[in-house]
Amino acid sequence: MAKKAVSGSREDLSQVPDDELLRWSKEELARRLRRADGERLSLMLEHGSLMKDVNRRLQLHLREIRGLNEANRKLQDDNRELRELCCFLDDDRQKGRKAWREWQRFGRHTAAGLWKELGLYQRKLRELESRQEALVRDNIQLREIVFMLDEERSGAGSRSSIDSQASLGNAHAAAGTRDVGDGSSSTCC
Repeated sequence: MAKKAVSGSREDLSQVPDDELLRWSKEELARRLRRADGERLSLMLEHGSLMKDVNRRLQLHLREIRGLNEANRKLQDDNRELRELCCFLDDDRQKGRKAWREWQRFGRHTAAGLWKELGLYQRKLRELESRQEALVRDNIQLREIVFMLDEERSGAGSRSSIDSQASLGNAHAAAGTRDVGDGSSSTCC
């Protein structure tokens, strides 16, 4: 509004011809000059306050930009750290998978080897059990033979048969408890 008044007074003064200005009195010229100076001064003050307001806003915006730049820098740092952490965790996951696969292969190989050895031991155990059973049968047959021979000798009644019976009796007493190889002791009757 003051701008319009000043520009209006300027237009008035600039459009007023010189001979009319010469007709005005000193008081009129001084009054118009003071009014023009007052308007100019108020415009300068208004312009100054507008500039202060612009500068204040500019400072606020600059502070906001600095704050945003700082926040952006922090977010970039956080983003970089998270990227590094993701890479580390991915590497760790890959190492874990690799170790898991190696342990799985090792477990399969070990289990296969153990099953193979277990099969061999079971076969050997069956062989040993069959040998032991054969030895037990042979021992039983040999006892029967010894008893039959004993009976035949004892039936002869000679002195040598009595001595042989006594020696056989001692042999039976010594062989009364025999180990048949199955882990338990057995007594012959």
